[in-house]
Amino acid sequence: MGMFVTKGFAARVDTLQVQSKVMQKVIKAAVVLPDAYKGSTKTFPVIYLLHGGTGNYRDWLSKTDDKLLLHKLADQYQVIIVTPDGGPMSYYFDSQLDKASQYETFITKELVQQVDGTYRTINNRKGRIIAGLSMGGHGALYLSALHPDLYCAAGSMSGVADLNTAIWHVPADFAKSRDQNFENLLGPKKEGGNPYPGYSVVTLVDKIKANDVKLIFDCGSEDIMIEPNRELHKLLTEANVPHDYIERPGKHEWPYWSKAVPFQFLFFYNVLKANGAL
Repeated sequence: MGMFVTKGFAARVDTLQVQSKVMQKVIKAAVVLPDAYKGSTKTFPVIYLLHGGTGNYRDWLSKTDDKLLLHKLADQYQVIIVTPDGGPMSYYFDSQLDKASQYETFITKELVQQVDGTYRTINNRKGRIIAGLSMGGHGALYLSALHPDLYCAAGSMSGVADLNTAIWHVPADFAKSRDQNFENLLGPKKEGGNPYPGYSVVTLVDKIKANDVKLIFDCGSEDIMIEPNRELHKLLTEANVPHDYIERPGKHEWPYWSKAVPFQFLFFYNVLKANGAL
């Protein structure tokens, strides 16, 4: 396991190399440790933060308006933040067709195991949270719906809450390329109803209702993903599932996510506090 450290701020960033057995390759994750971590013996909650499509594990550290945003959030809330690589287009599920795209198993088993084995973490759901933007928003909601034993809360920013590209506000060629990607990973679309039941978050409302995972999701009112998010909010509301949903002005871009993430961390802080994890 290799890691290197960058100095220059109170919080410290490690790069973790995770040997994925399921995908037979080394996958990187950045780990932001709060200043309070060193010289203490206590355990810390972990917030996993997933990147979007065509991104990588460095996005959350290199693309926010303030390049030290994650360092500051780690210090402010005394949490460990992990930003794993999810591949350019995996959508964080296990593909039955592509053996090289098994990101559900990687994120929920291999990565959690290595993070908990390497750092002083609260290694149960009371101190573990997952969130993400766009493709990573889908990942956070999807993985927390399927693994409520792992996470006490989940957050999505401009998340792909529905894999049905027909309701995205995107050019036809973009929709076509994503459709092709879903077909490569999940097989042909189902006719009638949702094209990918069991994978689109909007089809998992019953599962989400049965879980005690605290949910927050938001989307910019000019975002390409506004319809899927409104749809999810409506379905959760109809099913009486408690959740925080926020719409604020903004597009599908880093200035919006840079503003959104501190709100989500405040929500997570309150959940962790209620759990006695802080």
